[in-house]
Amino acid sequence: MKEVIAVVRINMMNQTKKALSDAGIAAFFAHECQGRGKGFVNPKILEGVDQGYEEAASVLGEKGKLYSKRMVTVVVEDEQVADVVQAVIAVNKTGKPGDGKIFVLPVADAFRVRTAEKGAAAIA
Repeated sequence: MKEVIAVVRINMMNQTKKALSDAGIAAFFAHECQGRGKGFVNPKILEGVDQGYEEAASVLGEKGKLYSKRMVTVVVEDEQVADVVQAVIAVNKTGKPGDGKIFVLPVADAFRVRTAEKGAAAIA
């Protein structure tokens, strides 16, 4: 089993939910989160600062700002990982900074509390 964690833009959450559903993934978690990337600076903002626009200067001062995102967590069988990753990329890729990240981690075991099922049966 694997845990797939995808961090996506807030406005892409509905498309992401639909893409996962269309890929056969019925169960997942979604969390509000905040984060930031490497600190991409738009050249137009720098031009605005040079031209004296206060709004542009204030944006540059937000280097440590955290941006609201959504974190989607899915636990699936190993064979489904590629489908989950492809579904998330297909609807979130714009080619611009901030499209998100996907992490894949191993899961040692899973248990369904209600029935005490374990392993693959617990996530099915």
